[in-house]
Amino acid sequence: MRRLMLLRHAKTETDAPSGRDEDRRLDQRGHRDAAEIGAWIGRHPPFPSHVMVSHAIRALQTWEIAWEAMKELAPAPEVELTPELYGADVAKLLETIRNASVSDPKRLMLVGHNPGMHELAFALAGSGDPAGRDALADNLPTAGLAIIDFDVDDWTNIGLRRGRLEVFISPKLIKQT
Repeated sequence: MRRLMLLRHAKTETDAPSGRDEDRRLDQRGHRDAAEIGAWIGRHPPFPSHVMVSHAIRALQTWEIAWEAMKELAPAPEVELTPELYGADVAKLLETIRNASVSDPKRLMLVGHNPGMHELAFALAGSGDPAGRDALADNLPTAGLAIIDFDVDDWTNIGLRRGRLEVFISPKLIKQT
């Protein structure tokens, strides 16, 4: 069994002072939402054992804030800065996940960007929570998290529609429960 957790970065400023997209930072809502999703993860084990984070500032901040909110409850995962996640399409994201078989984490989290993260989550979730799949069909919102389980022994064996969506959650959905 392998568990994939796809976390989109939280809400950001419109433009970075540098003018570079990779330098955009979280805004106030983004800080709150990253902490909220991190606290949710901390209350809902199992936790990621390996985290791959895009090099973009907003993704790094999302992970750091989420980790701060969950670290009292979760063991520290191995964290890897993964520039390939920035701007990645479904094929590149799948390749990155399959390459995780080298270290073979049982529970892998990616912290990245749309549209690739949304498209990947929707493409992998062939079964599971029907309401979550319907909601995920529309969007993976900022600070949104899709947790997908695969009945495989190795990351190289995951494929489109082979995953089971266990949870789709976002700060907005947390507030509604």
